[in-house]
Amino acid sequence: MGKRRRVAERRKTSPAVVGGVIAVVVAGAGVGAYALYGGGAAAEDRSRTTSAAEDHKKVPTGPLSAAEVQSTAGRFLTAWQQGRPAEAAAATSDSAAATALLTGYTKDAHLENVALTEGTPSGGKVPFSVKATVSYKGLTKPLAYDSALSVVRRAADGAPVVDWHASVVHPDLKDGDTLVTGESGTPPVKALDRDGGEMTAAKYPSLGTVLDGLREKYGKTAGGKAGIELRVVRGKASQKAELSDKTLIELSKGTPGTVRTTLSPTLQAAAEQQVAQQKRASVVVMRPSTGEILAVANTDHGFNTAFQGSLAPGSTMKIVTSTMLFEKNLVTPDASHPCPKTYKLAGWTFHNDADSEIKKGTFRQSFGASCNNAFIDFAPKLSNSDLTKEAQQVYGLGLNNWAIGVPSFDGSVPVQSGAQMGASLIGQGGVRMNPLNMASVAATVQTGVFHQPYLVSPSVDHRTPAKASRTMSSKTQSELKDVMRFTAAYGTAAKAMSGVSGDVGAKTGSAEVDGQKKPNGWFTAYRGDLAAAGVVQAGGHGGDTAGPIVASLLKRGD
Repeated sequence: MGKRRRVAERRKTSPAVVGGVIAVVVAGAGVGAYALYGGGAAAEDRSRTTSAAEDHKKVPTGPLSAAEVQSTAGRFLTAWQQGRPAEAAAATSDSAAATALLTGYTKDAHLENVALTEGTPSGGKVPFSVKATVSYKGLTKPLAYDSALSVVRRAADGAPVVDWHASVVHPDLKDGDTLVTGESGTPPVKALDRDGGEMTAAKYPSLGTVLDGLREKYGKTAGGKAGIELRVVRGKASQKAELSDKTLIELSKGTPGTVRTTLSPTLQAAAEQQVAQQKRASVVVMRPSTGEILAVANTDHGFNTAFQGSLAPGSTMKIVTSTMLFEKNLVTPDASHPCPKTYKLAGWTFHNDADSEIKKGTFRQSFGASCNNAFIDFAPKLSNSDLTKEAQQVYGLGLNNWAIGVPSFDGSVPVQSGAQMGASLIGQGGVRMNPLNMASVAATVQTGVFHQPYLVSPSVDHRTPAKASRTMSSKTQSELKDVMRFTAAYGTAAKAMSGVSGDVGAKTGSAEVDGQKKPNGWFTAYRGDLAAAGVVQAGGHGGDTAGPIVASLLKRGD
């Protein structure tokens, strides 16, 4: 930990209350550390005579000095602490947005006695801690958290300013969000697992975002009563990203309503343990015969990638592509189908992983080895919309009408042409999925019918689950299970699936991401009446990273 120091109070005369925060009038010498660099509004307004040469001097563009960083951060933090939001905002890159949020910090969030303590700067970044008191209608509670700001040069004149984002005020804020204290807009809910036990974020850390979503969806109808709390109220941008309001402090507890979920306490606990062993891992487990979601877990607890992520699924998408090829009678598992080292399509040259090739082999072997060009070379025989239709009509993907009980992304398989269409066949291009989507794909293969996943039974609020417009034939299902079973036993999934017995099938995937050294590792599989999918971002090959997570959960059963 670097040396930290309290925002210095300067020697003061009689204090005045400004917006609920004590403001002081500076007098005399003996100033604290920040006062050495601060100038305040008076200093900013002070006029001076400039020469023509000064008026046309070159705008500074070089790196910020330590003194510039310290003085800018000091001016901002001192003004904020002393309840002068306009003066603090003047030290930022967006004074209008900063003024509104900092004014609301006192007026709407009812935060007072603000104390800011600076940490050790690192380059232009300055960490600081915040202590304050939430005070509302006779109720008070302390609030403490850490935040950080960055000092940058303003493009117009090169002056050092705080790079303004709402997260400076609180790390849970996105731009456009606000802090509000008052009666909660939605009563709290008590989430129960499938066995009736209470599920909390303290016990299952991945469920924080899920619980927020359940409260937003069911709080007003679950029979609870609202309490008094400090919460993050999401703005338009956050709402568009399907982020829920978040409670930061409860001043008085409301009476929670009850919502029963489909989650399995044993599988949820196991999923939490599994993702904790990897960086940026996410996993979903579901029941193919019903669509019930049994577990959801993410290493990162701030965003539910497992339900809301939008990532290229890599070669796990070859399950959907193979479904289309089998239905069109373009290939069978036993058909001779070599996989060339390279394949040219619409000016692009596609390569296999490690420039491998299968000169003589079957489609089953190409699927098991996840050989890209055995799929891309079908592109000339396909229409641009074929993969999109397959994904929607058989797997229910991209319909934008899944209603699982909390916010989720239904996947996207846009109509594309040329090389981008070819890339879509192997889960790149514009295709976007998350573990929920890919667990559903494996589940659909296992049963032959799409059952929309859900976390809360549709009977609770009488919503209508999404339906696929058609089902795959028994022949196509048999062929899919054939190649997925082969992959689990002898292909790229064999190492991870070793020891997973019974009716099993699997598919690995590795999705390249621009600017990322290692690909995202994907894995989806089924065993009996369980299906699961996982991703480890920047983890490398799916069989080595996401595979062990998925296989471990399938072994447990439920």
